Amino acid sequence: MEPLPPPCGIIILNKPAGISSARAVSVVKRLLPKGTKIGHAGTLDPFATGVLLLLIGKATRRCERLMDHPKQYEAALKLGATTATDDPESPENVTADAKPADRETVESALKSFVGDILQRPPIFSAMKVGGRRAYDLARRGHEVILAPRTVRVDGIELLDYRWPLLRIRIDCGRGTYIRAIARDLGESLDTGGYLTALTRTKIGDYVLSNAVTLDQLSRDSVGPFLLPIEAVTIPGVIAEVGQKAAD
Repeated sequence: MEPLPPPCGIIILNKPAGISSARAVSVVKRLLPKGTKIGHAGTLDPFATGVLLLLIGKATRRCERLMDHPKQYEAALKLGATTATDDPESPENVTADAKPADRETVESALKSFVGDILQRPPIFSAMKVGGRRAYDLARRGHEVILAPRTVRVDGIELLDYRWPLLRIRIDCGRGTYIRAIARDLGESLDTGGYLTALTRTKIGDYVLSNAVTLDQLSRDSVGPFLLPIEAVTIPGVIAEVGQKAAD
């Protein structure tokens, strides 16, 4: 009897909050035959949820191509306060005398972040400074200075706004920090601001509605959720395979 071919393909995972992307990869790796290669295309912060593409076997070779696909996020922001990490993972500092901005002002400010923009990465990020991760230096109290870089934001839609909270949908390219948009929006409004929640809803044609949870995966159930590598370039294959796995 010939041995089974090694698993190969892509899993659209709905990463839960509270674990790192690397931890999610580790959990799924234990369900695969020993020695199987596995990685992911595009890190999500531990507090964030949503689409995380797990690449298995030869699919790991498609990492760079997949990371270049456009992404969509839904984000919750809070104005009138800041945090050191620009997200909910550090204590909130209320901005003294912050004046509530009306909806028209917020919408106008958001438009300034659409297009090819210069964005300064958060100091608590994985960017490297002198060969070390910026977050490692920041956690040790070192001054971290990160140069702005150009990122692409294709669109921002204000979904809901009730001071000091707002929800937005963002379509953007590779390397865009949604935390930085929250921070910079707060700065532009003179109120301060930070990201309170984040869900990645799409990477290219890979959408959240076709994603699988960690609880749905087991040693016997990984196979049905594996999308073929060809799904990277063939329209319709992603939705079709995802639906079959859900049936």
